[in-house]
Amino acid sequence: MNHYKYFLFDLDGTISESAPGIIKAVQYGLDAVGIHETDKERLSTFIGPPLNVQMKKLYHMSDKDIVTAVTKFRELYETKGIFDCRPYPGLDMLLPSAVESGHILAVASSKPEPFVKEIISHFGFAPFFSVICGSDIGDELKKRAVISQKARIIRKAMGKLEEKGYAHNDLWQHTVMIGDTSYDIDGAKENHLPSIGCTYGYGSRKELEAAGADCIVSSVKELTGVLLS
Repeated sequence: MNHYKYFLFDLDGTISESAPGIIKAVQYGLDAVGIHETDKERLSTFIGPPLNVQMKKLYHMSDKDIVTAVTKFRELYETKGIFDCRPYPGLDMLLPSAVESGHILAVASSKPEPFVKEIISHFGFAPFFSVICGSDIGDELKKRAVISQKARIIRKAMGKLEEKGYAHNDLWQHTVMIGDTSYDIDGAKENHLPSIGCTYGYGSRKELEAAGADCIVSSVKELTGVLLS
């Protein structure tokens, strides 16, 4: 895959090992509506998809309870949980190496965009990314967030790259999406882009294979070899 010039990265599970902060905040939000979830496997499914979508899927929650739970989630996440994470080892080498070798990097995450930018800056990675995109911060509360929104975020990132002066045809012919769940792979496929699935994140190899990832890696070291060798 070394002919790809543009790399689109997911955030949670691809750049950021973010489970601790997200899971604690999800539990806090669910507690507020009387759902006391302790199953770590079930809680980990909230890493990736929009909160409102996953709450409806798992618990059939009312719209009112979803708003309450998401609001409570934000209350804890914005003050404590957002930085209860760390970058995956090796990214501090991969990202500057990619830029130095002429690649253009962007982030395309379903997480609300202000949070995405804060985390990337917290890691010291902001200088490596030409574009950092996420969802609108009001989408989950207003129930505008949908399971397929990753495709829209990818298009948003591509549009922002075009605004930076990168040619439309070059972008769409030489971009690869990198993510850890089927949402990332599905979003890439909807946009007719190739994808790399990362099993070091929160999705399984089985999930990524079923979604149709063009390549699957198990570590940042392996990802570096695929992208830069």
